[in-house]
Amino acid sequence: MEETSGGGVIVRNGKVVVLRKFRGDWVLPKGRLEKGETKEEAALREVKEEAGADASIVRYIGYVKYWYRNFNGEKVQKTVHYYYMKSDTQKLKPQKEEGFSDAVYMPFDKAIRLVRHNAEKNMIRKVKEFYRNEGKG
Repeated sequence: MEETSGGGVIVRNGKVVVLRKFRGDWVLPKGRLEKGETKEEAALREVKEEAGADASIVRYIGYVKYWYRNFNGEKVQKTVHYYYMKSDTQKLKPQKEEGFSDAVYMPFDKAIRLVRHNAEKNMIRKVKEFYRNEGKG
């Protein structure tokens, strides 16, 4: 079985949005594409739903693939497409129904240190580099 998701590395004032799950893990906002949705539409919808952030896409940054077992025990190959996004939303709102206790803006290096998955750490590193280079044109 295959599953495709979209997600975002959202930046505001040099900080990145991260979500804390109730069990304590820090993650990036992401979620499955709904029927008829593009990867970009899903990514923007998910960051709005999970973090409460209105965002716009700056650029595509890459994807990660991994396997997991769903609630039926089936093996699922998941592909998550990540986008560098910017937001003017000041007050974030974690989506409690999806298991998030907190949504915060965090300095890049702290987010890289705290985010649980290495693939997500790498996405934050890429966006940190893009963000740094934006002012050097």
